[in-house]
Order: sequence, then structure tokens, then C-alpha cells
Amino acid sequence: MKTLTNSDFAEIYQKFAPMVLRRCRAILKDEDKALDAMQDVFLRIMETKCKIKELCASLFYVTATRVCLNKIRSEKLRSGPDFEVISQMIADDFSDLEREKIEAEIILEDIFSTRDSKDALIATLHYVDGLTLEETAEQVGMSVSGVRKRLSELKKHSLKIAGRGKE
Repeated sequence: MKTLTNSDFAEIYQKFAPMVLRRCRAILKDEDKALDAMQDVFLRIMETKCKIKELCASLFYVTATRVCLNKIRSEKLRSGPDFEVISQMIADDFSDLEREKIEAEIILEDIFSTRDSKDALIATLHYVDGLTLEETAEQVGMSVSGVRKRLSELKKHSLKIAGRGKE
């Protein structure tokens, strides 16, 4: 197996870094965190290079998504919900759209706190990024029926949390 040289890494970085950074920015909404996550993505992929036959854009895209979601989850675990800040934000004079966004974030945190991390990845790829069921299944290494089942269970779980589903 060929060893990765500095020029190989530079070429890979130049090719995939802009896409990875855009993905990290879109998920994390913070430039410094996005740059950190991008470095983690390249580190993770380069550490497992010997196990990977071919480096492709989808590998970097999915890895970036997973790294970012893991960063969000671990940050939430470390800091816990900051109820004072949230309540102050809601109490301030926000537009209805801003209130809905905050409420949606709280509900989403509630929904995903008890679910497998793969559910968040599947939901992000399918609902946020607009991938088809087939594309999502390919990205996460599952069958289409497996992805469909997870999305269906996630929908039921979401409705239950929202108080509109069967107990």
C-alpha cells in the first residue's frame, strides 16, 4: 500500500477543504468551530486512509457531517442547556420567526437527545440537505428500507414529543 506523502496530502486538502469547510460552517454556524471541525475531518480520514480504497467527495461530506454533529452533541453534554439565556431570549422582544426558531431548536434537542446519533445524520442528509432516500442510504451505509424505517420512527418520536402522537 502506498504511503501518503506531504504532496499527496496537500493535493487532497486543496481539492476537498473548501467543500468540508462550507459543510462545517453550515452546521456549526461558527467560523472558529468550523475550522476546528474541518481539521478533525482531515485528521480522521487520514488516520483511516489505509482502510479506505478511494477518497471521494461523499466520504468527506459525510465525515464532516458526523464530526460536526458529534461536536454539537459533546458541547451540549459539557455545557448543558442554558435555560437562563434561552428564557431571556424568549422574554426579549423577538419576532415570531425568531421565537419559532428557538422553540424548534429546543424541540430538536429534545427529539435527538434520546435517539441514536445515526438518526440525526440521516435526518440532516435527507431533510436538510435534500438527499433522496437512495442517496441518504448510500451515504450512511444502510438499505433504503432501513433509512425509511428510521425516518418513520423518528417522525413518530417527534410527534410524541410534540404531544400530537400516540403514547
